Amino acid sequence: MSNGTELPMDIQGILKTLPHRYPFVLVDRVLQLDHGQYCKAIKNVTINEPYFTGHFPARPVMPGVLILESLAQAAAMLAFVTKGTEAGLDKVVYLVGIDGARFKRPVVPGDQLVLEVWQERVRGGIHKYRTKASVEGQTAVECEIMCTEREV
Repeated sequence: MSNGTELPMDIQGILKTLPHRYPFVLVDRVLQLDHGQYCKAIKNVTINEPYFTGHFPARPVMPGVLILESLAQAAAMLAFVTKGTEAGLDKVVYLVGIDGARFKRPVVPGDQLVLEVWQERVRGGIHKYRTKASVEGQTAVECEIMCTEREV
């Protein structure tokens, strides 16, 4: 890791980088970040997450769209740190596409979701990433994510 970013990055560093706030911050720690190449982060899944009261009360499962959002936030971390910028009220990374999403394992309270993001390319303001979320070495979700950084 270069360019002055200390790892592992805790929640304070994440909050300085991402515009998301509770209850929608879905990255708890960044373990590895190689500029323009790779990000490895974690999301600790706890029963205290607000969505578990309704998804599903008898058998809580993390919604797939929130796993995808966790991966998108890890991709945004890679984009912002690579560019040396931080999100703010005037700059965000928007999700513009998800391709080939495959859900292979449910994610439940007590799991630690490992988020991995590989930058495939950046062209015309569109960033493309190959991603994987796993629990204890088992793949939960794989997909390609596209996003773009915009001033708001």
